[in-house]
Amino acid sequence: MAEPLTLYLVKRLELAIRARMDQALPPLGLTTPQFTALTALRHRDGLSSAQLARRSFVTPQTMNEMVRTLETQGHIARERDPGNRRVLLLTLTDTGRELLERCDPLVEAIEDEMLGAVPAVQHALFRQSLELGYGALTEESR
Repeated sequence: MAEPLTLYLVKRLELAIRARMDQALPPLGLTTPQFTALTALRHRDGLSSAQLARRSFVTPQTMNEMVRTLETQGHIARERDPGNRRVLLLTLTDTGRELLERCDPLVEAIEDEMLGAVPAVQHALFRQSLELGYGALTEESR
């Protein structure tokens, strides 16, 4: 019997992670896509909605809805881009940062459980392999 494609294994892992996050985050008032968006802003504040959509793996339409919700909840703020008044830039608020700090242990526990199945000496190689695979399929490698 042929082994499953690596692509299948990666997707299966992604779905397992998503299922665990979908269970862990709602008690804190977040969906997994909202958490991903807030995390993207934690790494790089001042993104447009379109940029945040790409970094959060959702469509621009979905991001527009998420931005409205996250802004209403006080987790993000929108400000005009001084270089282009038509663009609104998104920033994480203190409330958003505090929420992420409460989420961090839950998400870290999921990662720790996953990595617990991988020998510790392979953790860096595992991460590097994922980064290299991503780079090979995106504009980052071109």
